Amino acid sequence: MKIVILGGTGLIGSSLKEDLLSDHEVECFGRDAFNSPNKLLSHLKGSDLVIQLSGSTIAKRWTKKHLKEVWESRVDANNMLAKAIKLLTKKPRVICASGVGYYPESNCENPLQETDNEPGNDYMAKLSIAWEDAAKSISTDVIILRFSVVLSRKGGALKKLYLPYFLGLGGPIKDGTSCFSWIHIKDLIKVFNFIMSKPDVSGIYNVTSPTPIQQKYFGRALARALKRPFIVPLFEWQLKLLFGSGSRVLTQSVSVFPRRLIDEGFGFDFPEIESAMSDLI
Repeated sequence: MKIVILGGTGLIGSSLKEDLLSDHEVECFGRDAFNSPNKLLSHLKGSDLVIQLSGSTIAKRWTKKHLKEVWESRVDANNMLAKAIKLLTKKPRVICASGVGYYPESNCENPLQETDNEPGNDYMAKLSIAWEDAAKSISTDVIILRFSVVLSRKGGALKKLYLPYFLGLGGPIKDGTSCFSWIHIKDLIKVFNFIMSKPDVSGIYNVTSPTPIQQKYFGRALARALKRPFIVPLFEWQLKLLFGSGSRVLTQSVSVFPRRLIDEGFGFDFPEIESAMSDLI
């Protein structure tokens, strides 16, 4: 296939390109692909599959300017993509990113599934609702992948947490009981291949490990993999130094289960945090 990855210069896009290049023609474009409708249209022509990953990072200080950029790079970008695809004679299949921030807070004993349609009411939920509504305007068979926190040494949360934990400064955030939904980058890439192999699927998939865990267990697994102590509490102000206001993705309690993937036969290579950390560290 000819595959176009929009927002393809980030952690997920670059990893996905590396995986797909052996079997497909892959073109990656950054957010400048959305500088104009005509520019976007030129990138899409002749494509069989469009993977929309565009989105400014959440993990920064949430100034009004940055939140505007976050919104435009997701919601406005999807709206522009919808208009561009309507102009194509040959319609590609479309996969769009979203996030588990759609869901309200929950604990690890009561994970939420794709059939739980009641969203949260904070900024992340409102962003996800608008983001997905714009994705649904692209086509009736669009696929929406709700990502949890992606674990990779090349970027994202794990890369930023690595140094303080390596220095022996890791510990529970607050009381450590917030639920943490995560996925290994290799399983994430495997999900894309799984979805691509099923030509008739559409709708929403939770892309997260089947074992959400309390934050303190995540931190302890990271410390153990690094052979470091897990003693010093991490306070919210310390996380904000690393992630800005976007540290909320690590402090809110979001428990999500990948029901559709499990029901359709997907097998995780790293379902447990211990095996994931052993591979990553």
